[in-house]
Amino acid sequence: MRARISLPLKIKMTLTIFPDQTYKGNLKKNLLLLIAEALGYELTNKSHQLEITNKIYKLSFSSHVLERFYISSVHTIYFRLTALIQNHNIFKASYFTYFWPIHTKFALVNNKITLAKKKGYQTLMLGKWHLGFGKNNEYLPTNFGFDEFFGLPYTHHGRICFPNNSTCESKEGNATIENNPCPLFSDTTIVQQPVYLPEVTGHYAERAKNFIKSSQASGKPFFLYLPFDHVHMPQFSGENFYLSSPRGQIGDAISELDWAVGQVLQAIKDAGAQENTIVWFSSDNGPAMEFHQHGGSAGLLRCAKGTTFDGGIRVPSIVTWPGTIKPGKSNALTSNMDMLPTLAAIAGISTSNLTLDGLDITSVLMDPDIKGPREFFASYNQDPDQSEGPFTVHHGQYKAHYWTKGDKLADNSNYDPMCGESHALTRHDPPLLFDLYQDPGERYNLAGLPEYQNELKIIEEWRNQHMASVTWMPPRTQLADPSITLCCKPGCEPFPSCCRCNNIPYTQ
Repeated sequence: MRARISLPLKIKMTLTIFPDQTYKGNLKKNLLLLIAEALGYELTNKSHQLEITNKIYKLSFSSHVLERFYISSVHTIYFRLTALIQNHNIFKASYFTYFWPIHTKFALVNNKITLAKKKGYQTLMLGKWHLGFGKNNEYLPTNFGFDEFFGLPYTHHGRICFPNNSTCESKEGNATIENNPCPLFSDTTIVQQPVYLPEVTGHYAERAKNFIKSSQASGKPFFLYLPFDHVHMPQFSGENFYLSSPRGQIGDAISELDWAVGQVLQAIKDAGAQENTIVWFSSDNGPAMEFHQHGGSAGLLRCAKGTTFDGGIRVPSIVTWPGTIKPGKSNALTSNMDMLPTLAAIAGISTSNLTLDGLDITSVLMDPDIKGPREFFASYNQDPDQSEGPFTVHHGQYKAHYWTKGDKLADNSNYDPMCGESHALTRHDPPLLFDLYQDPGERYNLAGLPEYQNELKIIEEWRNQHMASVTWMPPRTQLADPSITLCCKPGCEPFPSCCRCNNIPYTQ
């Protein structure tokens, strides 16, 4: 059995922190976390976007763009864990297999408390949760610090993706819809099943605007977490975006994503909350090139989603806070693990009772020219194994690959033989070494050159220390239970294809 990483004993399991202090000024800061799905690094290449990310692209001009922002593992679930809960070691402790409709009894550890659960903050989660649901909805967001939840429990899959009942173009979607229709939740109640994808992003945008308006009127700070379904396959879009982009289905989806981001940003402006709101936009992993023109592009980066090459783990990251954060671009080594400690510091939330692997990168946000606090960074495969440890280690501008493994998500027909799943798990001793400043495509291995032997030694020493600091345990999702398949009509027949309903409440 492949072992999974567990909690270091040094981490305290109870978190009670209150944002009674502020980073700047007298008002508590609003926190807005916008996460795209499988968007990849191509967002930074304006020429490739064909004018479909105007809102996000314009946002980058007034924001701090983190050019070297990495995810801690190739799987989307790790991004959500490390951004919302605590740290790198905890995501290793809670390793999940995929959360599909028929799956396991367990998910988040019950005594984990998310960033959302803070005194005085109004909290809302919209979009894709993907951290489990449980037999009695015990793992949904409202049990982890969110006052409200409106969204999907896991990856969308459906038959209807476009207006006029136009069908999805994804083997993933069409293969599962009849037996496991994906539900849309309002808090812990299924209000639509299957979710009608052409309208769901519009619902998110409308609810986000109303939440921002009501929070501002109440005088209370807010935390809004909006992990979009776009642009994970199957691609979908609503009436205003369907067939609108020369890039086809993914272009339509990105256009709708861009519109929704624009709607949220405009709501903040209309509420007069711009100078008191930190907005952080990112993506959970690289593009799924398995789906070719429908799956996106990693630009100049090697491979894609499912691999630990930069095409799979290097993602866009844009942070804005008008009047406080200095616009610009930074080459500092940063990660999704840094989101929690940085937002906590800005909001005045003490984390002194925690041991965090993520770092407070506020100093980087304030000055794009500084190096930043992170010297090393480790990335894991989607199925961490104690005997392997991290697949890659970054040190400054260098990146060492101790293991490589291809994945079908990076496209089995990819011209690069190390991307597709035909590239089996491979140990590299010495590790492959790349200078990402001079070789962002990871093409020229420097490990055999004498002038880089000391760099390899430095990386090896840190990696050994990192691995020694971690303990391991079996995965929490080991036990499957088909009875927990989500259904808006429990007990109906024939189950689960009878699970059909449409009771979306009116948006106030």
